[in-house]
Amino acid sequence: MTKAELIEAIADSAGVSKADAERTVTAFFDTVVAETKKGGKVAWPNFGSFSTTERSARTGRNPQTGEPVQIKASTAMKFSASSTLKSALNPGR
Repeated sequence: MTKAELIEAIADSAGVSKADAERTVTAFFDTVVAETKKGGKVAWPNFGSFSTTERSARTGRNPQTGEPVQIKASTAMKFSASSTLKSALNPGR
């Protein structure tokens, strides 16, 4: 699903304009990024939670030459699905 398709689906489902749906979705993601940048966690019941995880510096390999390459430490976004979402995706388990 593309961004445009997502905005259209949300607008239709909520009965709002596409512009309002886009502003709302953008505000949601901006809020998630701002909170997780501060080290916080954003949880949505029955869906999951967004948080960050730290990746330490490490030595990797250039796949073409096999030479060692230093990879810098970084922060990555992490999503943990709730048990309700997992059950919805895997019925019969």
